[in-house]
Amino acid sequence: MSTVALTLFGRRARLRWIHLILGGALAMPYVLFGSVVMGPVTGSADVFGSLALQLASFGVGLPLAAVTSLFPLTRPLESGAVRWLCGVDRDRLAYGPARTRGEKGRTAAWFTLHLGFGGIVAGMSLALPPFAAVLIVLPLLAGLRGDRLGLPEVLDHTWALALAPVAGALSLVALAGCAAACGALLARWAPLLLGPTPRERLAAAEARAADLAVRNRLARELHDSVGHALSAVTLQASAARRVLESDPEFVREALAAIEDTTRRTVGELDAVLGVLREGDAPGTAPAPTLAADLDALLRRTRAGGQRVSATVDADPEALPPLVSREAYRIVQEGLSNALKHAGERAAVDVRIAVADGELEITVENPVTDPAPCRAGGGHGLRGIADRARLLGGTATAGPTAAQIWRLCARLPLKGPAPTPPGRNPSKGPA
Repeated sequence: MSTVALTLFGRRARLRWIHLILGGALAMPYVLFGSVVMGPVTGSADVFGSLALQLASFGVGLPLAAVTSLFPLTRPLESGAVRWLCGVDRDRLAYGPARTRGEKGRTAAWFTLHLGFGGIVAGMSLALPPFAAVLIVLPLLAGLRGDRLGLPEVLDHTWALALAPVAGALSLVALAGCAAACGALLARWAPLLLGPTPRERLAAAEARAADLAVRNRLARELHDSVGHALSAVTLQASAARRVLESDPEFVREALAAIEDTTRRTVGELDAVLGVLREGDAPGTAPAPTLAADLDALLRRTRAGGQRVSATVDADPEALPPLVSREAYRIVQEGLSNALKHAGERAAVDVRIAVADGELEITVENPVTDPAPCRAGGGHGLRGIADRARLLGGTATAGPTAAQIWRLCARLPLKGPAPTPPGRNPSKGPA
């Protein structure tokens, strides 16, 4: 019983009833137009005095409603009303104007159904409640019986008078049932008539994919640049604090490295936030690359006491800009992981080489942390894998049998592979 009452009089049913009454209100101008047509045709001076002429006027006005539904704002407005009042999910509705012939035809069909059902339910909502109220109170007010209210003569009988309240209550229930049924039908048909077409779904999916790609890129850049800077600054500050009294020269170098790291990170952060703007805003700092910033990255890492050896068997200047940028971030993340998991004095080996048309990056450090990677993988390693995959390459990371953590990334080079000149700017431990 409670389920039936909720279906007929619950919040969803009431909102759909309001949606139908709004359709009836929208139908009134078209009904008035139909009455103007039906009056001369039938020779009647009072079209609204006859139910048949009212229905005929309603039928004449609906085709005009279908024509006016071709205005561009019809579908967005109707979709919004269906979402809020009929309870249809946003993803199942189209909010742009109808453009193709099929979209316009479905919009016209929906608008006609909305006004048609709405006009009927709105008319019943105006007529039935007063009639039902009279029937319910009729046994209590005997003076209302007679010809003054135009009630049927059958109500003069005692048995009919006793059943009048029941008939009044049933008429209200029938009105609620009719409104609930019409509202449910419109809610079911709305995705078919107002739903997005395959073309619109594809456009929405492409927009979501583009937005997700921008978010992922922003997350990777923030993690790699800011995360590495914080790890390096923490290590440098910790090392400087321990030798504050015994090695003032090292402390000065560490403080200078901290200053350089933070200043550079602010510039990188400005470049990363440029992703949030429309395109890359002019005037933002360029993203760091392997060619321009590798030596500075190694120098800042060593300033905190980390022993880093680097072997570069490639010409960074000859690398494609995109490969050079992503390679720098991969090396940066590898050093950042070594700072966090290998210990301050552990040796880190970085090798960069070109072989078989690919740029190969290897970062190795001893495994001193029993769990160098969080359960499910860290964000940094996932970011490295994403960077490599977007360039058509591969990335692997894990411990070897010799208890060495190895990060290896291969990035294919676009165009002719650069010739390795045997450049070793920082070979050997610092």
